[in-house]
Amino acid sequence: MKERADEAPQAATAAPSRFGIEEIERLFRDAPAAAAWLAGPRHEFRFANDAYLRLVGRRALVGRTVARSLPEIAAQGFVATLDQVFASGEAHVGTEVVLQVHDGDGALTERVVDFVFQPVRDEQGQVAGIFIQATDATQRVAAQAALRESEAKFRAITNSVDQMIWSTRADGFHDYYNDRWYEYTGVPYGSTDGQAWNDVFHPDDRKRAWAVWRHSLATGEPYHIEYRLRHHSGEYRWVLGRAQPQRDEQGRIVRWFGTCTDIQDIVDARDVLASSREQLERQVQLRTQQLLQAEGQLRQAHKMEAIGQLTGGIAHDFNNMLQGIVGALDVIRKLESTGRSAGIPRFVDMAMNSAQRAAAMTHRLLAFARQQPLAPQRVDPNELVQSLRELVRRTCGESIVLAVELEPKVWATRCDPNQLESALLNLAINARDAMPEGGTLTLATANVQLPATHVGPNDVLPAGDFVKISVGDTGTGMPADVIDRAFDPFFTTKPIGQGTGLGLSMVYGFARQSGGLAQIDSRLGEGTTVSILLPRVRAEEGEGPAALPVGELAIARGGGETIVVVEDDEVVRTLAVEALRGLGYTVHAAATGPEGVRLLDELGSVHLLLSDIGLPGGISGKQLADTARSARPQLKVILITGYAQEATDADLLAQRIELLRKPVLIGVLLRKVQDLLRVP
Repeated sequence: MKERADEAPQAATAAPSRFGIEEIERLFRDAPAAAAWLAGPRHEFRFANDAYLRLVGRRALVGRTVARSLPEIAAQGFVATLDQVFASGEAHVGTEVVLQVHDGDGALTERVVDFVFQPVRDEQGQVAGIFIQATDATQRVAAQAALRESEAKFRAITNSVDQMIWSTRADGFHDYYNDRWYEYTGVPYGSTDGQAWNDVFHPDDRKRAWAVWRHSLATGEPYHIEYRLRHHSGEYRWVLGRAQPQRDEQGRIVRWFGTCTDIQDIVDARDVLASSREQLERQVQLRTQQLLQAEGQLRQAHKMEAIGQLTGGIAHDFNNMLQGIVGALDVIRKLESTGRSAGIPRFVDMAMNSAQRAAAMTHRLLAFARQQPLAPQRVDPNELVQSLRELVRRTCGESIVLAVELEPKVWATRCDPNQLESALLNLAINARDAMPEGGTLTLATANVQLPATHVGPNDVLPAGDFVKISVGDTGTGMPADVIDRAFDPFFTTKPIGQGTGLGLSMVYGFARQSGGLAQIDSRLGEGTTVSILLPRVRAEEGEGPAALPVGELAIARGGGETIVVVEDDEVVRTLAVEALRGLGYTVHAAATGPEGVRLLDELGSVHLLLSDIGLPGGISGKQLADTARSARPQLKVILITGYAQEATDADLLAQRIELLRKPVLIGVLLRKVQDLLRVP
């Protein structure tokens, strides 16, 4: 940056001796980098090239001062910096100044810009003006923020469990421990990085532990060992250490993720069982409770092993998605800096695709937790299966024969069609993977009547009519122990990095959340059939909410209607407010539930309330909507959320409240607002 700044005045002073004024103006006008020249102590624009004008939104600059033409950055100390450069005659590099620019649709957006200021001197050596170079840093700042958010999420996941979790580089160098490790061992944070963890091992276990660890590093085999670890109390306690390698696309190990589980009570129990019968009889009454606790810890150890596997899978997938976003943005920045803007749209699509994949993984996490917001509609199972027919055929490839067996008079059901399609495609991909040598994949529908069915220790599915939608294969089948765990969250038979164990859990969670269930019928060597059973819906039960129109190419401007936006996230709130104002709506915004209540009380006519469900301040978006409706019964309401635990689908449908699921595209949000306001 310094070298570029020093070069600018040379071009400004040397050019007149070789070029005329017109040549100089043409040189700067056509330059790909944004540049401008300010004259005098008032900082009046004498010249700004086309790249600079594009950067600031085609504003009228020449003949005007910075304070007048760019007031928003003047308020950020921009003019004060110019005064300093003019007075001192020294170049200055300024970073991350925020510009407000109208986009092609008229909406006001923000750009983060880096500036370089270089004083220009006259023939007497006095500072006569300032030469400015500007660079759009918006994408860089956004990418840095996304990376920080990803790292924060990873730490939040590992610190949210009771297990000791650690990570190493491919060479075995320990570079991360979660908080549980330091709380358990009592050592200072960072004191066990590298090979220093060896000091907390029992001296008699160090040699054996190192041998097992070196063997795993050399062979790539999972790490599994029991050893004694120094507890913060000063005692040594037995722990179970496990680790799995994470591999790249070429199969090379790039990282290890591991867990430590306290199994002291289990070891004590083993010692008791190994003692003589007389000793066991004397101690059995005292140790019964300890054995029960040990069994609970053993189950917890299995769960933590699964979480360790999940951590590796999610970290691998999210790193790939972040690479797609960060890499595409970096290429966009280079293309922009070199003026090759024609190639930018392709990389924008790449970044958007990676972001949508990340959103899909978040939805799967919510699905198995049964906390995803659904948009149920009346669904004809045969029509939905037929619509997926070609997509499944292309997904499975030529070695798989697709058969479709549909009940002619299949009953209708009511569910979220998008989630049902996602579940069926997930099952089709699993079926394809179970037939590596080819086979037959069958999509089928049927009407069934079920008696009351236990689906959990305290959960019973009532008897009734159900629609069964099945995906079957002629593949390898499953053994009984795999069938028993197939729907468990995080359970997968695939290697690390090739599956997080969320697929079948998502299918089961969606079926239960929709009032049905999922079943597996499989035999080794004979194939597998996974069925989703959903309750029958009768004609008199209605069609459900209307689907969002998708055929409109443009979003019409509003008529000045008043909209209240309540969202605690400043970025999300700003995007929604600016987008709505750009369409001509009158928008008022609040950041908390109580602020939203006060704002609604102060305003007169309000046409629409747009609110996040999860709000700080003790009042949720659902409660805010209920309060607003008490004074304005006809108020239109849209709730946006990525975690709708409080409001059920039946509640929202009964109260005529629309629900959008994060992340939602701005165009989808604007069209939903427009469509809702058009309804009387």
